Amino acid sequence: MAGKYFEELEIGAVFVHQPSRTVTETDNLLFTVLTMNPQPLHLDAEFAANTQHGRILVNSIFTLGLVVGLSVGDTTLGTTLGNLGFDNTTFPNPVFIGDTISVNTRIVDKRASQSKPDRGIVTFEHQGINQRGEAVCLCTRRGMMMMRPT
Repeated sequence: MAGKYFEELEIGAVFVHQPSRTVTETDNLLFTVLTMNPQPLHLDAEFAANTQHGRILVNSIFTLGLVVGLSVGDTTLGTTLGNLGFDNTTFPNPVFIGDTISVNTRIVDKRASQSKPDRGIVTFEHQGINQRGEAVCLCTRRGMMMMRPT
């Protein structure tokens, strides 16, 4: 397993995840229609051309999923029992088709479970950054993590 157990996730640790990922038109179109989001900013190039950005914006929920997904290999792959929630999720800059997103994660808190001795709760702070160095997604996520088997 590539993921880290609860004991291996130290407060203050920073992970710079690889690979990065370039967002395609297909990514945005497929995600948007699968989630039944009719927002023309994500689907209609002519509509989007007449907005402040002048082009299609990538669905922000796709961006959030991509940012968290890019973090999995280094942090939670095979060692998580589930997400417990997201806090303080912001999208300071838009994502456009063709943008390449890189992610880093910092461990901001952790505690052993009070009711289950085989697990603990870890708080991850994820930052998605585009190829221009602009933050495009910031979020704090809590995950239930397995303790190392004895």
